[in-house]
Amino acid sequence: MELAFIPSPSSGVLYLGPVPLRGYAFCIIIGVFVAVWLGNKRWIARGGRAGTVADIAVWAVPFGLIGGRLYHVITDYQLYFSEGRDWVDAFKIWEGGLGIWGAIAFGAVGAWIGARRRGVPMPAYADAVAPGIALAQAIGRWGNWFNQELYGKATDLPWAVEITSSADGRVPGTYHPTFLYESLWCIGVALLVIWADRRFELGHGRAFALYVASYCAGRFWIEYMRVDDAHHILGLRLNNWTALLVFLLAVVYIVLSARKRPGREAVVEPGAERADGDAAADDATVDAGAADAEDSRKAQDSAKDSDAPAGAGERGAAAGDTGEGTERHAKKDVRDVKDGADSAKKA
Repeated sequence: MELAFIPSPSSGVLYLGPVPLRGYAFCIIIGVFVAVWLGNKRWIARGGRAGTVADIAVWAVPFGLIGGRLYHVITDYQLYFSEGRDWVDAFKIWEGGLGIWGAIAFGAVGAWIGARRRGVPMPAYADAVAPGIALAQAIGRWGNWFNQELYGKATDLPWAVEITSSADGRVPGTYHPTFLYESLWCIGVALLVIWADRRFELGHGRAFALYVASYCAGRFWIEYMRVDDAHHILGLRLNNWTALLVFLLAVVYIVLSARKRPGREAVVEPGAERADGDAAADDATVDAGAADAEDSRKAQDSAKDSDAPAGAGERGAAAGDTGEGTERHAKKDVRDVKDGADSAKKA
């Protein structure tokens, strides 16, 4: 008898009138927002502009969703194209089924397109968003809990997840919550990348490679615990082999990149520093113009207040005229300076 377990929701869908609100989709959306938010903070800290991460994510996220779904459908084609199955279900992404390998690969293609359009180096962008991607995975895994899928072997541990659905061959009972294990692992990966990036100043894609390698290490043992149907090669699930291969590639990249291009990029977004410098120059120019005007006004007041000797009335009048002319010229100079600064900002 189980004394404690993690209950599964009775339904993964809530209806707001005729509109379905699906827990799986909510987890994906929240994960994307967290990834963009954290990536933007890291990008700005590296010297980039605010908004660049979101602009590139507009390309990366749709590509990632398409790639993740394609990987799932291709590797689990029997769920959609075998006898008695409806191939239309392959398009029902809200019912679950996103392969992280396809999502990262296709998402990288979309990010590359967005990065080229913005004129920023792709490796630097990947380093900035790496911890956010790990957190997005941690949140997204809870979508599997809503759908009662991707659990592990049967267990009576206090943190076991209760499966109540019997659809698609499920057997009600308590099982290892592999979705929870992977969620916690991804949080650890995010913290590891953030720490290593600060400690060693990782650059040129090495922070992203560290995320990939550390995620694959955890995915290997978590995948080994799962009991859902999967293709096997030499006794291991297909995703085990994929995790192992990608892990080795990531480690090789870290080693070779550190030797060929040590350190971190000095500039991650060309033009960001120049834009900040131009704004500072504009402010300095306006301040200098205001100072010149103040000096001219003081000179005028001094000329008016001075005691002129007898018979110097004409010279005093001339000096007064000169002071007024100086004031007019000073005011005109300030207006010209301000107009020039405004034009520079608009440009």
